[in-house]
Amino acid sequence: MYVVLREEPPGGELSTAAREIRTYIRQPLVKRQPVNYCGEFLDAYQPNRTFYLPEQLRDELGRIGQVGMEQLPAGTHVRQVMGRLLIDLSWNSSRLEGNTYTLLETQRLLELGEDADGRATEEAQMIVNHKAAIEMLAEDAGEIGFNRYTICNLHAVLADNLIRDGALGRVRSIPVGISGTVYHPLAVPQQIEERFDEVLRKAEAIRNPIEQAFFAMVHLPYLQPFEDVNKRVSRLAANIPLIRSNLCPLSFVEVKREDYIGAILGVYELNRVEYLCEVFADAYRRSCLRYARVRQEVGDPDPFRLRHRMAIARVVREVVQGAMNQRQTLKWIAAEAEKEMPAADRAQFSGEVEQGLLNLHEGNIARYRLRPAEFEAWRKNWR
Repeated sequence: MYVVLREEPPGGELSTAAREIRTYIRQPLVKRQPVNYCGEFLDAYQPNRTFYLPEQLRDELGRIGQVGMEQLPAGTHVRQVMGRLLIDLSWNSSRLEGNTYTLLETQRLLELGEDADGRATEEAQMIVNHKAAIEMLAEDAGEIGFNRYTICNLHAVLADNLIRDGALGRVRSIPVGISGTVYHPLAVPQQIEERFDEVLRKAEAIRNPIEQAFFAMVHLPYLQPFEDVNKRVSRLAANIPLIRSNLCPLSFVEVKREDYIGAILGVYELNRVEYLCEVFADAYRRSCLRYARVRQEVGDPDPFRLRHRMAIARVVREVVQGAMNQRQTLKWIAAEAEKEMPAADRAQFSGEVEQGLLNLHEGNIARYRLRPAEFEAWRKNWR
């Protein structure tokens, strides 16, 4: 039985079930029973009939996650809070992996490109990779899903320069071990491939975005489909249904590493989700509170920019890729405004494109699908 849960209020004590799991996984390894991957755990889950999260909890989290943008294009909300989310999620997800960067150091790395003194290069790479992965999900919000293209590319971005190139975005064909646990993942390549497809199929079939997010946090780490970076993939993949539905994102604010790791070990060794459920629910409540404040600071999205965001982004991208100088740019923008907009909107459209170019820097070029080399070539010619 995998779905019996007890709901607890935010910040409350763990339920009896969660405490049982925590007590078990805190025992020395020699006292815990070695276990292999259990296919019945996944088989027992039937999308929209089986639920890991109780109905009351799904309703609560779905309600507090709403931001009044349900009818707007996918990704509208995440782009509104992107500046804060990039730092929060990159830092918190990396911190859960043992990364020692502070929040301020993470902000300086992402905004100014400054590495923290005395930190390993791998730590900076981990954080930078998170930023790129979040930007990818936001940019492709209307196309992402629980499919091989999205999840494998998400892995490739998160694992870039951290594992061997041949393993980036590829389902593993070798056995892997996990330190600190008696759990042994699948080792047969064909079985891993089959189970990966089944996890994605079931995840995509789930209609409730909160349940969908939690399912990803359970089954992607449990299967370990990649040679490494599986938990990071699952944490960002949990945001896919939230981004698509314009719900508040999940950034793991104030999640204790010991709780997260203990809850994941409960899934690995016991196939029990109660502990992870409580960690997830508390994390999402905290995220909703955080981004409610961010939305108040940012204000509502500009309707004109929202309506014409694709055309604005295209013109910005073409200016940079063409390495246009300022005189060329003004002529190009005027011509594109005339082609794209009715006469009454051309001045505003041109202004939005110009503002986008003025605000362009190394830290936000991915939203326009620009490469660093293209940006540098344009900047040298921009006079």
